[in-house]
Amino acid sequence: MSRFCFVEDHRGAYGVKRLCRVLEVSRSGYYAWKAGAAGRAKRAAADAELTAAIRAVHGEDPACGAPRITAELRDQGHRVNHKRVERLMRAAGIQGVHLRRTVRTTVPDPCDQVVPDLIGRDFTAEAPNRRYVGDITYLPLDSGRFLYLATVVDLYSRRLVGWSVADHMRAELVTDALEAARRERGCLRGAVFHSDHGAQYTSAAFAAACEKAGVARSMGAVGSSADNAAAEAFNATLKRETLHGRGLRRWASPRAARLAVFSWIARYNTRRRHSANGHLSPLVYEQRTVSLELAA
Repeated sequence: MSRFCFVEDHRGAYGVKRLCRVLEVSRSGYYAWKAGAAGRAKRAAADAELTAAIRAVHGEDPACGAPRITAELRDQGHRVNHKRVERLMRAAGIQGVHLRRTVRTTVPDPCDQVVPDLIGRDFTAEAPNRRYVGDITYLPLDSGRFLYLATVVDLYSRRLVGWSVADHMRAELVTDALEAARRERGCLRGAVFHSDHGAQYTSAAFAAACEKAGVARSMGAVGSSADNAAAEAFNATLKRETLHGRGLRRWASPRAARLAVFSWIARYNTRRRHSANGHLSPLVYEQRTVSLELAA
């Protein structure tokens, strides 16, 4: 390619035939390259325009990788596939946030009650408000202390339906999250809630809260993170996109942590595209389900 450019730049002084012979390239190849100049310029301009659009999407949500950026661009009317987006992101040095391992907060209770596994690592649901998973994750602060976040995630849409933040890990942390989910849904009766064997989830208080809400408890094997992978993946995503992926190790204050988490949750539920939902946000995915049911 560079040799053809040299021929083009110096053909007036030395002639195409002589330059091609000295540079050991064919004249037919040179003329074919020259004929395609307009097309290359057009593609370069299109790539530059698309790269600008990619930067805009990534700037709004730096955690976005190629699949989610592709989905956003398609919604904006761009006809593009993920391979082209990946290529342009590499060329422009644009990267999404990569997963990091998180610290576990599960503290097993030696007085565990026997609770069946009603999920069996099948982290899907046929409709909203049928199957939930939950977990606790820590939110590190500059002071060396922590806040703790308990979650209730719907397996149908991956929507965070209920959550609670506190400076302790007592049972009310998880009962408050369950109550928040009940208020959001209106009713949880008949749903399944799956968790690990942390002391909060095996407590009598949480068992009573589930019974009152009409929720069936479910737990995997003791010490098996894979049995609650969906809940742990949610927590890992939150930490990756609010903290680690932004080059931070901890939040400056409890207020800063709460604001960051609240802001991210609002975006996660309403705008953040999820691969399990065909790159629709959890709320849009649920709304589309309701629309389809009404149409039927």
